[in-house]
Amino acid sequence: MDDDFIVTTFVVLDKTMGTLGHRDHVLARASDAEVLTVAVVAAKYFHNHLERALQVMHLGRYLSGPLSVSRFNRRLHRLRDWLALLLETLGAVFAQGEVFLIDSMPVPVCRRARARRCHKLRGQEFCGYCAAKREKFFGWRLHLVCTPAGVPVAFDLVPGQLHDLTPIHELTSGLPDGAAVYGDKAFNAAADEAAILADTGVRLVPLRRANMRPNDWADKLALRAYRKRIETLYSQCEAMGLPRLRARTNPGLELKVHATLLAVTFTNAA
Repeated sequence: MDDDFIVTTFVVLDKTMGTLGHRDHVLARASDAEVLTVAVVAAKYFHNHLERALQVMHLGRYLSGPLSVSRFNRRLHRLRDWLALLLETLGAVFAQGEVFLIDSMPVPVCRRARARRCHKLRGQEFCGYCAAKREKFFGWRLHLVCTPAGVPVAFDLVPGQLHDLTPIHELTSGLPDGAAVYGDKAFNAAADEAAILADTGVRLVPLRRANMRPNDWADKLALRAYRKRIETLYSQCEAMGLPRLRARTNPGLELKVHATLLAVTFTNAA
């Protein structure tokens, strides 16, 4: 584990939470920022295995006081909304510039063959298909907008069957006027491109299909250059175990997704 990463994560989370008005309980021996830091470290180094990360953080004396596994889990789930708020706040800070990248990735709950026996999710809308891997999955689809450095600035978790264009208007609404968002062929839709440009001033630039009017030369060069960054971000999320999350509840799964995105943020913003 990298000491600089852990210390930086704690300091940023602690200062940001204080700025947003958070106050720790007077009897707490370990701060809420420390609890969230353990979750981010678990995503970064332990594939979101919270108990293992807590044990290592105790042994490394990173925590200011003792914290049992059961108490840690209860406190972490109470801080679930704070984890999402911190991710959105940091995303707004990094949403500066003229170029952004957009992509989606599956977050399966189980294999498609076991969908009928899954009790966490029900419905055909969670039956998705990943074109990149040419495989079906059952669960969620994570839509992510990031900077060219790979720092997430906007995200949405939707049922796996929904089209990539479903959350596109919400994802681009917080980007600066005049920005360009580069994506793959799944984001081709003339009506949505025109509506987003008119509403927010953001230009959506998807890779054109073979039977469509091709991208101009400048967009072709940009798409070719930024495609590798998108693939690298995808690989980072896979390395942190995002496609193989294990959670007993949907809020627990959402919490681990947020912790993973925070880990990606602190990794790529350095």
